[in-house]
Amino acid sequence: MIGSALATIAIVFAGIVIPAPVHAQASVTLMHVHGLGFSPDGQQLVIPSHHGLAIYSAGRWSKAAGPEHDYMGFVATQKSYYSSGHPAPGSGLINPFGVVRSDDGGKTWAKLGLEGQSDFHLLAASYATNAVYVYNVAANSRMDRPGLYYTLNDGLAWRRADAAGLDGNIEALAVHPTDPKTVAAGTSTGLFVSADAGAHFAPLLTGAQVPGLMFDHDGSTLWTSTFDRSAHLIRVDWKSAQKTELRLPSLGQDAVAYIAQNPTKPNAFAIATFERSVYTSEDRGSTWKQIADHGRTLGDDERSR
Repeated sequence: MIGSALATIAIVFAGIVIPAPVHAQASVTLMHVHGLGFSPDGQQLVIPSHHGLAIYSAGRWSKAAGPEHDYMGFVATQKSYYSSGHPAPGSGLINPFGVVRSDDGGKTWAKLGLEGQSDFHLLAASYATNAVYVYNVAANSRMDRPGLYYTLNDGLAWRRADAAGLDGNIEALAVHPTDPKTVAAGTSTGLFVSADAGAHFAPLLTGAQVPGLMFDHDGSTLWTSTFDRSAHLIRVDWKSAQKTELRLPSLGQDAVAYIAQNPTKPNAFAIATFERSVYTSEDRGSTWKQIADHGRTLGDDERSR
């Protein structure tokens, strides 16, 4: 289950990548999906897809202006995009990125360290603070061993979390939107939450794989993807542990990998699956509209045929 244009020429100056413009394209295919998020104004759903950022807006798909990097661990916050990954061929950038941040919708990226050392597939950021958590699989110059790490100052300093009580292999991370010390982890055995920056975790769900996670922007609810013979999507009040299961489209042996909430429309959400299908909802997950099918993007014009 679990599972263009020419390369952009970029200039690195004072830690900022300045790309030549990349024009939007009418035909977009999702080669991979390594994250999901909305732009700060809520007008665009943004998907990192191996060759740059794919954009869905007003019923149409396009490619974002900016370098066509292979973004990994992509997450959108109130002011910025954070990511890891690999540079586009010919860009002249060091592979892998380490951690990078964009404050202009992905047109340019600032380096936050660990360039040439680490590619973080598991990266999460707090929506309204600059807390970033990563799961590191190998030692680097800032992290002396594998494990869960976090930074509260955009990579100037990293701290390792003890992660006591966490069971199974980590498959997803989410950070509370306003409390940088509250972090959730989805693992091969369940859902766990920590209120002390990952020092200690307590279980909220057990007995199922949890490959996707997101905190609601008001911080009260965890949107949780699970898989136990079939896919599920569950809203969890992480303080009371009250659970509400939502009805998903028929996914077969596929499962929800990423979940995003529109910052200007609190009832609007999007989900993306491991098989590169994407759905949107305007009613807090009661109904879903498919906008990509196994990587093939579906605009409003195509759906009306």
